[in-house]
Amino acid sequence: MTSTEIKKYIAEAVGAMALTLIVIISLAGEFSVSTPVLAGLTLTLFFYTIGHLSGTHINPAITIGAWSIKKISNKDAIAYIVAQFFGSAIAIITATACSIEFTKLTLSNNSLVIGFAELLGTAFFAFGVASALYSRTPKDIAGMIIGFSLFFGIAISTLLGANGIINPAVAFGVKSFDLIYVLAPVLGAVAGMQAYKYLSE
Repeated sequence: MTSTEIKKYIAEAVGAMALTLIVIISLAGEFSVSTPVLAGLTLTLFFYTIGHLSGTHINPAITIGAWSIKKISNKDAIAYIVAQFFGSAIAIITATACSIEFTKLTLSNNSLVIGFAELLGTAFFAFGVASALYSRTPKDIAGMIIGFSLFFGIAISTLLGANGIINPAVAFGVKSFDLIYVLAPVLGAVAGMQAYKYLSE
C-alpha cells in the first residue's frame, strides 16, 4: 500500500467521522442551524479540504455508485467503505466520551415508502456528485454543488417521511442502521450515478 493510498483512506475516515459527528451532535442538541444544512456545509468543507486526496465520498453509497460507473477501482472502493465505517465508529466513541446523548431515530421496519424516500433522496444527491465526477461543473463551485445536492437529497427523503440519512455510515453512527437505511441509499446512489452517466455520455 502506497503512502498516497494511505492518505486517501485516512481522508475518507476523517471526513466520515466529522460528518457523522456533526449529525450526532446536531440531533442531540439545539442549534439555530438545521441538521441538513450542517451536513451539507460539512460535506462542502471537506470537499475543498480533502477532495484532492480522495474525492470526498465519505459515504459508502456514493462510493458504490462511483464504482458502478467505473470512477473508482475495486480496491479503493472496498478500502473507502471500510474507512468510512471506521470514521463513523470513531464519531460514536467521541460523542460517547463527551457524554452526548444519542437521539435514537425511528427505524423503518422495512417500509417500502421509507425505502423509496431514502432511495430517491440519495439518487438526487448522487446525481449532483456525478456532475463533479464527470467534471461537468466548474471546479471552483463543485464543492458547493455537492453540498447543495446533499441538502436537497436529505430534504426529499425527510419530506417523504424517512429520516433523511442517505448515508449508511452516518446511519450506523446515529443508531438508525437497518436494511432499508443501507440498501435504499446504495440503490439510489447507483441509480443517480447511472442516470447522470447516461445523460452525460
